[in-house]
Amino acid sequence: MRSLPAADPGVPDARSPFGYLLWIARMQVGPLAIGIGYAVLWWTAMALVPAAMGEGIDAITAKDMPGLLRWAAVLFGLGLVQAVAGILRHRMAVYNWLAAAYRTVQVTVRQATRLGATLPKRMSTGEVVSVGNSDIAHIGNAMDILLRGTGAVVAVVTVTVILLRTSPPLGLTVLVGVPIMAVAVGPLLRPLHRRQHAHRDLQGELSTRAADIVAGLRVLRGVGGEQIFADRYTDESQKVRRAGVRVAAVESTLEGAQILLPGLLIAGVTWLGATFAIRGEITAGQLVAFYGYAAFLISPLRTLTEAADKLTKGHVAAGRVVRILRLEPEVGGGSARSGGGLLRDVASGVAVRPGAFTALASATPEEAATIADRLGRYVDGDVDFGDVPLNTLPVAEIRRRILVADNDATLFAGVLRDELDVTGKASDEEIAAALRAACAEDIVEALPDGLDARVTESGREFSGGQRQRLRLARALTFDPEVLVLVEPTSAVDAHSEARIADRLVKARAGKTTLVCTSSPLVLDRADHVIYVEEGLVRAQGTHRDLLAAHPNYRSVVTRGEDLRDERADETPEPAAVGYGSRGEEIA
Repeated sequence: MRSLPAADPGVPDARSPFGYLLWIARMQVGPLAIGIGYAVLWWTAMALVPAAMGEGIDAITAKDMPGLLRWAAVLFGLGLVQAVAGILRHRMAVYNWLAAAYRTVQVTVRQATRLGATLPKRMSTGEVVSVGNSDIAHIGNAMDILLRGTGAVVAVVTVTVILLRTSPPLGLTVLVGVPIMAVAVGPLLRPLHRRQHAHRDLQGELSTRAADIVAGLRVLRGVGGEQIFADRYTDESQKVRRAGVRVAAVESTLEGAQILLPGLLIAGVTWLGATFAIRGEITAGQLVAFYGYAAFLISPLRTLTEAADKLTKGHVAAGRVVRILRLEPEVGGGSARSGGGLLRDVASGVAVRPGAFTALASATPEEAATIADRLGRYVDGDVDFGDVPLNTLPVAEIRRRILVADNDATLFAGVLRDELDVTGKASDEEIAAALRAACAEDIVEALPDGLDARVTESGREFSGGQRQRLRLARALTFDPEVLVLVEPTSAVDAHSEARIADRLVKARAGKTTLVCTSSPLVLDRADHVIYVEEGLVRAQGTHRDLLAAHPNYRSVVTRGEDLRDERADETPEPAAVGYGSRGEEIA
């Protein structure tokens, strides 16, 4: 048994949902073939049991003791084959389910990483979450059912051949009855899948709503909108419930049909067999065998109906996966190389000098964030890196050399050390230096396990200022060639901000750094300050020179200082952060 997940998931066929499922099957064709072999053996052994029982009964009727012992041994052997083949089939079914699910997760996550900021613009959070919640299961089920479905087809064919050889009318009854049953349940599948698709869409929307509420809960409480959004969530959840009930209504009808229709076939085969036995056309053992076949056929026939259902669901799920895989990043790259140097945004005129600590102040925060996105190539823009246009560099190289860190960055669940050292290459000393530069040592010291402490989703155990300092420490640990920070101290008190500004300048000495901020404490420590208004550079120089010579700059900086004075200082971290009371979170 090979290990999971695969080291290299491969390049998926994203041209169509069917093509994607076919690609999954090709990637695990060996385990699928082995599993199908076990399933065929398992079903065939079960299909031969009624025949062996009939022969045994005929041996009893004829008082043939050696024959009875022989057929009893055959029955025992068939039971043994069923047990062994069933275990092996189930083992391979689980492997194929997991292999398909893991491979789908791998290619989807890889694509999400490649898309970056493009994905949330093109698809809602709920749609993406539904891939991990349900679609991978449906794709796994589609691979799993191939084993039992193929074996079921072989079993039905085997029984039909036996019946045709023993009694052509009975064989024809089964041969005609099976397709009729398959066609009879067909009309139920289309409304079922239509309702399932609508149900999944509503679930995705509800997940998106829940994520938005959780992310903005503090703001909602501040403006008194918590109950309003809770009521909206309740209404939408009821829509999901009603859609689920509609799905269940069709599913229950389908389940009933899967029992009723094979039952009718069994009754017909049994009635015909009894009639032939009374006429003396078949023996008592053959009659028992026919009844056994009729009862046995319920399982493979239900499996075939289940296969149609699961393969259709897998096709729908593959369509959602393919939709993600077919998205293209908003920005691309080339194959050029750059030796670095001046990083210049042509549209605004912002130029970040190599090796200098530069600050960018703007009349509105959105202007600075837009420029930062262009400098990091998260959106298209005319930007030069040295003598080379940034859009001609490979995107992977840009991400490696230029890091844009803003307040939307997330702290993922996991070990804190891994959160701070995303490459896994930093030493303890380098992490400690980054923590000190971000004034975040006290956060780690307060945790019982220090750097080995586990962080919950989005770092909820930390206050807003603590999360901001940890994000800054993570950026400094990465130590990129060019670091662009967007409002890195907006959620901390003035005392902490002054310390961070001093330590940040020292930590990035000789390295290209741009800080987008309106804080005088940071601006005063910058080598060079750029003031942007209406998307264009209006003034440059030191902080003190701009204060004296540019009224608009002075207004922006003073406004930022007034806002800071009005904002409550960050509550000092308690001794057991995340394990008792929390500091006040500053939005």
